[in-house]
Amino acid sequence: MSAFILRRLWQMIPTMLGVVLLVFFLFNFVGGDPAYLLAGKISNKEQIENIRTQLGINQPYYIQLWIFIKQILTGDFGVSWATNEPVSHIIATRIGPSLTVLVPILIIETIVAVLIALAVAYVRGSLTDRAIMVVCTMAMSVSLLVYIIVGQYVLAYKFSWFPVQGWGDSFAENLFKYSALPILLGVAVGLAPNTRLYRTFILDEINQDYVRTARAKGLSEHKVMLKHVLRNALIPIITNLMIYLPSLLIGHFLIERFFSIPGIGREVILAVERSDFPVIKAITVYVAAATMISNLLADLLYKAVDPRVKLK
Repeated sequence: MSAFILRRLWQMIPTMLGVVLLVFFLFNFVGGDPAYLLAGKISNKEQIENIRTQLGINQPYYIQLWIFIKQILTGDFGVSWATNEPVSHIIATRIGPSLTVLVPILIIETIVAVLIALAVAYVRGSLTDRAIMVVCTMAMSVSLLVYIIVGQYVLAYKFSWFPVQGWGDSFAENLFKYSALPILLGVAVGLAPNTRLYRTFILDEINQDYVRTARAKGLSEHKVMLKHVLRNALIPIITNLMIYLPSLLIGHFLIERFFSIPGIGREVILAVERSDFPVIKAITVYVAAATMISNLLADLLYKAVDPRVKLK
């Protein structure tokens, strides 16, 4: 196990270097001259050269690349071009609100989707099964923006069950008051596609030979579904969850924007609007690192769920 983890961590280094080179190329050769963006429309050559000197972009590319690598290794990406706030402080203060909303969404929608998928698998092919799949298809056809607008109008404005916007200093207040409606809408959006997907995973296992053997041995349908089918279906479910996990770093853009949640997703939108390259580069690197770590975590969870899986 330890050798596998060390080997995977070692393999992340060239992958991360490729990400660094790609990000450096995009921001230096495709993104345009940041000095012109910061100087604005009313500027002169002297101002532009001063900005280039301050940013260090008048130096050779290999020196700029080395500076970028040192920023990644130290976690110090400089200051925001828009607010002059340290990028590390921006990420540290924005990640909390994003996780406050997105972690409950991930947990609730996964548990509920698995339970519904198991329930419809029990009555597979019946009218109930088909009706639930039709409802899921209809729910998937509705945009997240529609859920947000209707949810804010009906649940927050009409019935006053939730606040429309806001964020405080108390974690409990943020979780149970200001995040309640965003979490509810996030679960409503993700529940339909996950239910359809997990139902497919479970039905694929139901048709396997080992399930028929378990039934032939006299095991009840309840034990077959929970002890055999669900356990084997957890492997593709874990894969789906690990794909979604890195998105916790960048949040739900629309939810954070419409509910004024000071999270990473809202910060990414503001950084793109302001051409705030240090913030965008830092978040891009962190998301790439989180993606690789989540892949490693997925392999370890495979082994925990199914001991037959060998880590090589």
